[in-house]
Amino acid sequence: MSVFATTPVDRMDRPYTRRWWALGVLCLSLLIIVMANTSLIVAAPDMTRDLGLSSRDLQWVIDAYTVPYAALMLVLGAVGDKYSRRGALITGLVVFAAGSVAGSLVHSTSGVIIARAVMGLGAAVIMPATLSLLVASFPRSERAKAITAWTATSGLAIALGPLIAGWLLERHAWGSTFLINVPVALIALVAALFVVPPSKAHDYGRLDLVGGALSIVTLGSLVYAIIEGPHFGWGAGPVTALVLFVLGLGSFIGWELRHPRPIFDLRKFGERVFSGSMLAVLLFFLGTFGAIYFLTQHLQFVLGYTPLETGVRLLPLAGAVCLGAIATGQLTPRLGMRVTVTGGMALGTLGVLLMTRVSDGSGYTDFLAPLLLLGLAIGLSVSPCTEAIMGSFPENELGAGGGVNDTAVELGGALGIAILGSVLATSYESELTKAVDGKLPPEAMSVAQDSIGGALAAAEQVGHVAGPQQAQALVQAADHAFTQAVAHTSLIGGIILATGTILVALILPNRTRASQQQEAPREPQTPRPTKQPVA
Repeated sequence: MSVFATTPVDRMDRPYTRRWWALGVLCLSLLIIVMANTSLIVAAPDMTRDLGLSSRDLQWVIDAYTVPYAALMLVLGAVGDKYSRRGALITGLVVFAAGSVAGSLVHSTSGVIIARAVMGLGAAVIMPATLSLLVASFPRSERAKAITAWTATSGLAIALGPLIAGWLLERHAWGSTFLINVPVALIALVAALFVVPPSKAHDYGRLDLVGGALSIVTLGSLVYAIIEGPHFGWGAGPVTALVLFVLGLGSFIGWELRHPRPIFDLRKFGERVFSGSMLAVLLFFLGTFGAIYFLTQHLQFVLGYTPLETGVRLLPLAGAVCLGAIATGQLTPRLGMRVTVTGGMALGTLGVLLMTRVSDGSGYTDFLAPLLLLGLAIGLSVSPCTEAIMGSFPENELGAGGGVNDTAVELGGALGIAILGSVLATSYESELTKAVDGKLPPEAMSVAQDSIGGALAAAEQVGHVAGPQQAQALVQAADHAFTQAVAHTSLIGGIILATGTILVALILPNRTRASQQQEAPREPQTPRPTKQPVA
């Protein structure tokens, strides 16, 4: 028997024996694509100083990863269904590793942005492949546990990214935060050949290329608009993107409803379990990603923690995600999906609202309860929703199902950072202007208003000209302005999450996983040939 996994999973007459090893590879692949974003948060100050990044430059260093990631997942998930899900995973890991190597070597803003875009392309191939391979490899009775482990990995990556990046930045330049992805991707790639079984859809037919192209235009233009508009004004670029989004969405809906084999069957939104789960994932990640975005800035810029110290202080979030994931596996079958999902969203809402109490004297302990509540919320809510979304797709559309789920995650995160980030920036600028207007040279004032990081840089320059007392006054004013902005933004985020919790509670039916499994259609059986083909 070959040490490589060569037998397609659908042609096995019993559950795949190496499925838990395969899950480890899938989780490892997921780990690095989530860490690619969270590690950049703590590397951003060093990159800004080294490359001379403006606020717009930094935004696009971050979001060059997000745009292709969000826009391409649905299409690339369907490509994996048709040709090879394991092949898609391996290809994505190669592309991701190549982008990481490039990111560690370049020394220009445009070079970093391009490298991040290549990484986003790789992530768009990897992410739906991990979910589709997970569902294909595990029997229905074990999928909930496997998806729970997959979800817990996402939460772990949120905390591990800043921790590992912070440790590297203590000893190396920011390029090392890119390079750490390479050995992990290579390990996952080699291990995939041994333990991840081949898998693809049977009788898939022709790809819906028109629907795929329309989905790319629609999602890409939407993500571009919500990134660019709130931060830099609704000029010609964002407005054009919004027009493209509206036209693309209308065309996509019309095409998909008429197509005999759509890339995504929009009629699924008529199913309460699917639509409620999609809304929950999108709104939940809108609130939590936005909160983590400004929480990490507060830890570094206001409380003065180093990147490594910031990473260590995010570890309770990862621990809480694991606890929540364990709890949801026990609670959902007993209480029903609606109770656990909305209960988790309610905990997340409470965690965000607790940050409205942040004041000038607040320390890390004031953020500990919000971190724990957000972690528990992720663990409780995301696994049941992911399981429900994937359960809505037949076996030959698992890649598209993974793409739909992951698009909701990424779109929600992009919306959260764009909307709450815009509220944060506007509130911070307003508070700082009230405190120091007329007391700084115009150039220094402009830099200080741009961000709290800019204010600290401006204070250093003011100190050289006007003395340390003036510099300290600006630092104190910036800290106060950012603290007030965090409290105000947390209120907005809490209101959004609370509204989402109510909507999800009204939409989701209260069915347990067990009842869903009993009511789910029997998985189609494919006739097994006498010979086992080699992948």
